[in-house]
Amino acid sequence: MASSVLISDTEPWKDLKAHVADINKTHLRDLMNDVKRSQLMTDEFDGILLDYSRQRATPETLEKLFKLAEAASLKEKINRMFGGEHINSTENRSVLHVALRAPRDAVIQSDGKNVVPDVWEVLDKIQKFSESIRSGSWVGATGKALKDVIAVGIGGSFLGPLFVHTALQTDPEAIETARGRQLHFLANVDPIDVARNIAGLNPETTLVVVVSKTFTTAETMLNARTLREWISSSLGLVHFAKHMVAVSTNLTLVEKFGIDPNNAFAFWDWVGGRYSVCSAVGVLPLSLQYGFSVVEKFLKGASSIDQHFYSTPFEKNIPVLLGLLSVWNVSFLGYPARAILPYSQALEKFAPHIQQVSMESNGKGVSIEGVILPFETGEIDFGEPGTNGQHSFYQLIHQGRVIPCDFIGVVKSQQPVYLKGEVVSNHDELMSNFFAQPDALAYGKHPEQLQKENVPEHLIPHKTFSGNRPSLSILFPSLNAYNIGQLLAIYEHRVAVQGFLWGINSFDQWGVELGKSLATQVRKQLNASRTKGQPIEGFNYSTTTLLKKYLEASSDIPADLPTLLPRI
Repeated sequence: MASSVLISDTEPWKDLKAHVADINKTHLRDLMNDVKRSQLMTDEFDGILLDYSRQRATPETLEKLFKLAEAASLKEKINRMFGGEHINSTENRSVLHVALRAPRDAVIQSDGKNVVPDVWEVLDKIQKFSESIRSGSWVGATGKALKDVIAVGIGGSFLGPLFVHTALQTDPEAIETARGRQLHFLANVDPIDVARNIAGLNPETTLVVVVSKTFTTAETMLNARTLREWISSSLGLVHFAKHMVAVSTNLTLVEKFGIDPNNAFAFWDWVGGRYSVCSAVGVLPLSLQYGFSVVEKFLKGASSIDQHFYSTPFEKNIPVLLGLLSVWNVSFLGYPARAILPYSQALEKFAPHIQQVSMESNGKGVSIEGVILPFETGEIDFGEPGTNGQHSFYQLIHQGRVIPCDFIGVVKSQQPVYLKGEVVSNHDELMSNFFAQPDALAYGKHPEQLQKENVPEHLIPHKTFSGNRPSLSILFPSLNAYNIGQLLAIYEHRVAVQGFLWGINSFDQWGVELGKSLATQVRKQLNASRTKGQPIEGFNYSTTTLLKKYLEASSDIPADLPTLLPRI
């Protein structure tokens, strides 16, 4: 078992704290002139190139970080995760999302049982079912093929699958396999989201996938009931079961809802929601859209990083290096945020997914033993594809707060365009910015340069760039299903490394519970006030005032709350 000593009490942590003074005497424009250092601070695996030479770090920094990893028992913790031990101690669960993409012949134990055969039993079921839908052998209640899919889920049941779907939409192979099909994701309980999802759809050709492990998630189940009503009002109540399937472990509630339990696809309590995209949560809707063969390549890409993470020495281990550098930036250099900047529009939903993976995992205030931490954990993650972000928030990144940046680039565009007479291709234009922005952040532009350019004296302070702003660059050879799986797994394991180093539980999420509990009280009050005219009681003055205003302004809603399906 890992030591209960806080990592901040160890000598390597204290050594790194003292080392910050040495780093503060340096500037990236000088560090980047050390070619040997730059060579040491690159890593490559399976065509993926990581360049972290623009981090405010030296080889000495890395050695000290490796000692911190040793003090935190990082290798032991990684082994315990892959070994199926209950490292999610607050929920007494294994953490085995790696098993979801393991080869069929792999052995990964949880509670003395090899879980890989169970995983592949579900994958085989998904393949068979998705092929029956895509081929037209499974049809809807009126005999029409089901070409439109709405996946209903929230949080990890939504953000991960949406990221992968968006990334695949412009991949040439995926375009062909998805031809004639549509995949939608319904997450928000806001009826506007329902209206947007069903706009233009025909219930006769629509299949709904309800994703909820317990089949009790309030937002998901209300949306599921809304879509059940939408289908039933068109086709009749007895026919909706041909148009709805489930991803859940609660077969009793699935059947009670009206879905055939045989059309429920399982996943397990050792799969955390934000780590579930490689389970039926993501694999089912993505296979319905793109075919199982494409999704299997995505799983193989993720598995390749799992093996790299598990077996590669830390000095050449991409997720470990990224995790160590994140801890360095957050806990020692004092940078609380991170910008995720993919130079590919296909990755526009990557940052929102990593927001959840990272911030829900590592936004903790106590150690895994429940000790209040004397340091902050987690990062504030945000991002936007380049070059859109350059015209949005890069001003702050260059001349305001220091925010470490992850630049993610792709060598080969999914959709290359070259116009005759143009200096470069469209993708080269995009990538010119990918290569330039990290140097602009690192080197900056000092007043002497501006004076030589005859910039007016009064503008020199405004046009000065301090530089010394850290970033790293990750360059992928292409962005196909395999590469997308690799990208996902790199960031999943990076987050785990950070949590292992900080000594927290990155696999629970108790922080989401309080707000949901209070919402239950509000829900009861709204029902009582609308249906029985009961006064608002039990809330503070502020909330009472807001509720009164809300109820008064929406008093035209019928008291009996009839079914009102959205129309667009």
